[in-house]
Formats: sequence, structure tokens, C-alpha cells
Amino acid sequence: MPLIKTLLAPLRWLLRLLLALLILFEEWGWEPLQRAMAWLGRLPLLRQLEAGLKRLPPYAALLALALPSLLLIPVKLGALWLIGKGQALLGLGLILAAKLVGTALIARLFQLVQPALLQLPWFARLYLRWTAWKGALLEWVHASALWRSARAVKLRLRRFWRREGSKAGGG
Repeated sequence: MPLIKTLLAPLRWLLRLLLALLILFEEWGWEPLQRAMAWLGRLPLLRQLEAGLKRLPPYAALLALALPSLLLIPVKLGALWLIGKGQALLGLGLILAAKLVGTALIARLFQLVQPALLQLPWFARLYLRWTAWKGALLEWVHASALWRSARAVKLRLRRFWRREGSKAGGG
């Protein structure tokens, strides 16, 4: 048994790294996209729609959250068709645009319907487990030498640019 664990350890590490990168990408986009959608939500028609979404019962809220993902499937299939027809850049652009719009929409929808969803005991349990797992994974990333090094470089660059900016502004 220990041999199998030893052989699988690098694979588990790689899987954790890939999941962490995916989650970091989602986290990076989630907040700004959610704010952008909230800004759009100030429009009268969207404000009324959002108010209606907030009043949905739990299972209707779940359906409202799943619907945009289902509606994006034909768009993504169309993008794959474009790639198959030799329009790789156009297809990739369409996939990226669908991912961006889908993430923005899901982020905002989730914020609106989360209270209703958490009324479902199974969803509340899964959400609690997900957030705990995601938190532990992000802690692992933040504790890594690569992350600490990248943050140190970022801070040095920020200080450098501030110094350069103050020199240019000061004279």
C-alpha cells in the first residue's frame, strides 16, 4: 500500500495544483464580474428582474441558477464547430466570451438566490463542504513557496512603480 501512495502522491499534487489554478482564476473573475453585473442591475428592468429572483423559492432558485449554464451549451458547441472548420481564433474567442459572460451571470445570480438555496438542507451541507475545501486549497496555495515568491515580486514591483511615479511627478 505505501508504494501506491508514493506513486500517486505526485498525481494528487498535480491535481490539487490544477484545481487551485482553476479556483484562483474563478475567484479573480468572480468579484469584479459580480460588481459589474450589480452595476447593470441598477437599470429599472433588471432591478425588477433581480427583485423577482430574490423572492424565488429554493428549487426555482436552483433552476434559475442552472438555466444560464444550459443556455451557453449551444454557444460553446458553436465555438467547437468553428474550431473544427478551421476558425480556431474565432472559436476560442467565442468560448472565452461565453466563459466570461457565464461567470458574470452565475456570480450575480448566485448572490441573488443564495439565501433561498441555503434553505435546502442538502445544498447548505454541500456549500459548507465546498467552501471549507476551497478555503483549505487556497491556504495550501498561499503557503506555497511559489505563491510567496510571486507576492514578494509583486510588492517589489509596486514599490518600484510608486518610486518612479513620485520621481516623475516631483520633478
